[in-house]
Amino acid sequence: MSNELRDRLEQAARQLKLGKNSIITRALEEYLEKLNRSKFLEEARRQSILASASQNEDEEVWLEHADTTGWK
Repeated sequence: MSNELRDRLEQAARQLKLGKNSIITRALEEYLEKLNRSKFLEEARRQSILASASQNEDEEVWLEHADTTGWK
């Protein structure tokens, strides 16, 4: 860990009145959650692209009855 980062961590710990390990743990949990969410969104996008490329016999029925008001 760089000296600058260590100083910032110590300053945050003093301001928040928390231990440095507590701050590091919380930051790591948030980072890993964002990473996990990012992977989920990438997979959802991939599946959406795959689904939009396939033709479904029910598609015409859905499009006929879909409310497309405001679609561009």
